[in-house]
Amino acid sequence: MEAGQLIESFAEFAKTKNIDRPTMIRVVEDVFRTMIRKVYNTDENFDVIINTDKGDLEIWRYREIVEDEDDFFDENKHIWISEAKKIEKDFEIGEQYAEEIKLEAFGRRLVQTARQTLIQKIKDLEKEVLFNKYKELVGEIVVGEVYQVLGKEIVVTDSEKNELVLPKSEQIYKDRYKKGDPIRAIVHRAEMINGNPKIILSRTSPIFMERLFEGEVPEVYEGVITIRKIVREPGDRAKVAVESYDDRIDPVGACVGMKGSRIHSIVRECCNENIDVINYTENIDLLISRALAPAKVTAIKIDERKGRASVTLKRDQVSLAIGKNGQNIKLASKLVALEIDVYRENENEEEEEDVELTEFSDVLEEWIIEELQRIGLDTARSVLTLTRDELIRRTDLEEETVDFVLEVLKKEFE
Repeated sequence: MEAGQLIESFAEFAKTKNIDRPTMIRVVEDVFRTMIRKVYNTDENFDVIINTDKGDLEIWRYREIVEDEDDFFDENKHIWISEAKKIEKDFEIGEQYAEEIKLEAFGRRLVQTARQTLIQKIKDLEKEVLFNKYKELVGEIVVGEVYQVLGKEIVVTDSEKNELVLPKSEQIYKDRYKKGDPIRAIVHRAEMINGNPKIILSRTSPIFMERLFEGEVPEVYEGVITIRKIVREPGDRAKVAVESYDDRIDPVGACVGMKGSRIHSIVRECCNENIDVINYTENIDLLISRALAPAKVTAIKIDERKGRASVTLKRDQVSLAIGKNGQNIKLASKLVALEIDVYRENENEEEEEDVELTEFSDVLEEWIIEELQRIGLDTARSVLTLTRDELIRRTDLEEETVDFVLEVLKKEFE
């Protein structure tokens, strides 16, 4: 193979792999210098000149002209004056003689080896370039195409046909993809395993949602609104704490948009994940109250030493605070970095001491309890709120039975 053909084919191969020209020239020179050392034991007095545009490769050896029969003569570094004058009569002792070494001088086998070495080095460079590229893109959104759907992961190809991986653990559990589908995710991490780059994507990371907000909300992208924290149950619910550096801008309203126009596309991308946007504040009590929305908090007590917050709510607000499968309180706890305990507010002190009538089944006969329950009296306090005459009038109980019931229930609270 001629030098021009070798360089030209290599340059074309390197171009398809997006290897820049200086790097390509360095690789070619390193390979040919290795070849030179195999034949001449040294490459110190050699120049390798490469022009990838023209497909030129020149190898020049420089030898010093010495007098004939010099005791320190080295055939690779020196040339006799008599030999030099045969080439050029004007040569003198001490001058440098330059000669071009043709590629054919290295032998066909060595040239083929060099060619294979070049291709392998480009493949190694390609891996390094891919790794470095995605290492810089960690935390950024990439758009790819589903190449293969496997049991534990989805293989995604980017615009340059590089293979990226979206593991099952980084997928939203509602995600359903098939070959050829477009897909968006963030670069979660870039790893080099046994010399091969592995690019891990994620759709469950809070950073993925943050990048989606940057793409949909100009104020977030420009830094006017800052996302302080995002906590997620991917595919189900998320809470996003936002803060505005401009008092004229409502951060929550800006993120949601007119009639939810801005947040709608984010919700859709995240498989209809319910997103609560919360106005961030340094006031921890107020932040807890906002984090537990839509529940309305009555009182908050914080124990910083234990890292816990005790929250009191009215009866009808407790289930709202806890949320479906405990998601609301779990996300609120993560958002404020405190373990939140929810307590039901008592309407009055008596309610706290109230006892179900069924608890008196060892003293009161079952038919008596059923008669009281028939008129809507389920607890001891609810019975004691009525007078003796009202109980006689509203139930079918005898006077003596009513007196006995009142005596038993009053003793419970003495």
